[in-house]
Amino acid sequence: MIKENKTHNKYSLKYKQSNHILRYGRFGIKATSFGRLSETQFNTLRWSILKKLKLLTNKKKNFRFWTLVVMNLTLTKFNLESRMGKGKGSIYTKALYIRPGMVIFEFDNITEQQMRNLLDYISKKISLKIILVKKL
Repeated sequence: MIKENKTHNKYSLKYKQSNHILRYGRFGIKATSFGRLSETQFNTLRWSILKKLKLLTNKKKNFRFWTLVVMNLTLTKFNLESRMGKGKGSIYTKALYIRPGMVIFEFDNITEQQMRNLLDYISKKISLKIILVKKL
């Protein structure tokens, strides 16, 4: 059995690639505010984006979709009745911090109108302020 360490700052603070420019797709969704998303929130958001994309493209699978963020934070919790001084607690989920300017998702092979509809849909689902960026 592999046991995960419960240490802080297990992730590297510097990414090897820049995360504020588009790398793969033609369109991207960029955050303009700070925030934190848990793993379940992020997976639910990704699932609803895929569902909406299938609806917008008439169930054709010719679109491409990338998620560009890494879960870089482990959240731990103790039960409420426990006393002080018995350690840190077990990991209950992972999360990621989002900074302004981070490209969260990238898309390709969809039209700009479909992308604008998707952006309106996503902005209602996520607690961050987001904008649409596109490659020239």
